[in-house]
Amino acid sequence: MQSRRTFLILSASAGALLAIGAPVLAKGGVQAQHATAITEVFGNGPRLTGVAVEYDSPVTSAELTANDFHVEGRTVTGVFASTSSDPADRTAIGRFVIVTLSPEDTDASLSPKMHGPGGGMKPPGGSGFGKPNSHGAGGMGKAGSRPGGMGMAYRTAEATIGLPDGKTMVTSTVRNLIVDEFQQLEFHDSKTGETLKYNLFVPRHYDPTRSYPLVLFMHDASVTGDRPRATLLQGLGAIAWASPEDQARRPAFVLAPQYAEIIADDDFQTSMLDTTINLVNALAVEYNIDRKRLYTTGQSGGCMMSIAMDIKYPDFFAASFLVAGQWDPALVKLLAGQKLWVLVSQDDNKAFPGQNAIMDVLEKEGAKISRAVWDGTWNAEQFRAAFEKIDAEGSPINYVTFSPGSVIPAGESAAGASGHMNTWRIAYAVEPIREWVFRQHK
Repeated sequence: MQSRRTFLILSASAGALLAIGAPVLAKGGVQAQHATAITEVFGNGPRLTGVAVEYDSPVTSAELTANDFHVEGRTVTGVFASTSSDPADRTAIGRFVIVTLSPEDTDASLSPKMHGPGGGMKPPGGSGFGKPNSHGAGGMGKAGSRPGGMGMAYRTAEATIGLPDGKTMVTSTVRNLIVDEFQQLEFHDSKTGETLKYNLFVPRHYDPTRSYPLVLFMHDASVTGDRPRATLLQGLGAIAWASPEDQARRPAFVLAPQYAEIIADDDFQTSMLDTTINLVNALAVEYNIDRKRLYTTGQSGGCMMSIAMDIKYPDFFAASFLVAGQWDPALVKLLAGQKLWVLVSQDDNKAFPGQNAIMDVLEKEGAKISRAVWDGTWNAEQFRAAFEKIDAEGSPINYVTFSPGSVIPAGESAAGASGHMNTWRIAYAVEPIREWVFRQHK
């Protein structure tokens, strides 16, 4: 902590503003009013990554250090002033102090444990895990069935923060970065008679005179249920496209339905497919959405739903990003003329052989397919280099597999569904693939 007080006097038409730094905070010269927990979604779910403390008077960033605040069991990585509880509003002087916490801390994760017998991840269904069915595979249930309960529940984001004056404060509100920018809505489909809950991100500076692309993301079976934002919290499948960085480069609508029932099963049946397509059509009427730039993506069961949509409505989407899913190869010939980026792990004992079979069919139909094996442990620069290599081939279909063991986190067993579920932990963090998707159009 610094040894002197710093007063920064700014002239303004209304008079002078006194900015108060950390030494005054330590002596109780200003009062903390309330604290907000800050969460951020990562590839494997939400984490508590910060606390915003609001004071009754402005403070200055220059007088703050990471040692001024502490959160039990967490590592403070930084501290700065802000004009709001959003870290993006960082400023030299502000009434909010943002205390950033390491996302790598043991207690950072807010996700429920997904480990089964032997330490492997529990199977989510929808891509060939569980008890055998008529195709020698299994899942969480048949398409259209509703699992018991509300779906995956996440730990409440809260923290007790130690302040420079020796007092402590418990967070009373939560700010979920990016997630809070999605609207939670319901679609009542007059054609099918079905009701579908969904999350919609509208571009931050939406201009109705300008047309925008739309990305449809569909979740896997593990978050099936009535918690409206579960699909936003489980990973980056929807969130990545709505990040400030992505939106600055590629403004787009992001649609993430929250399905209350299983949407695809291992007998290659679907549920809510037409209702979802009708929802996209309805949004394209309500907003200025470019029908030549509609994109679909999904993981596991959501991937299977994307494939089924591409078969039933082959001219609807401009491109599809298919993650950790498969389909009956006897039904996929119509995919040969489409633009696909397919990503699976070689540790996925259903989606990997399933996609191999699909690619064989598409090649026999005359499709040009580029193939590559990537390492799931690569950093952003390595993924970029690998992407540019395969992209240079200019194929409309790109089939990438993660090498054996490379998607499994250190210390985690590869048993159960680990190779399956950890695929999308990485897939949606590879930005060049998102760039490729948006380059495609009808």
